[in-house]
Amino acid sequence: MDIKDELKELEQKVSLGLKEAYRKMVEFKKRNNSPLIVSRNGKVIEIAPKDIPLTTNSKN
Repeated sequence: MDIKDELKELEQKVSLGLKEAYRKMVEFKKRNNSPLIVSRNGKVIEIAPKDIPLTTNSKN
């Protein structure tokens, strides 16, 4: 396996890990009725648990 293949495999593993972490965070926030605090266009906003998207807007 060359370095490009190793990097591609690592990228896929990291991407899957981030998606799983997001899924668990959303599950936790909804279960505990806790808002999600994010920065959008330089402003800090609060997203109600019922409005938290189940997936990110990521292209992957």
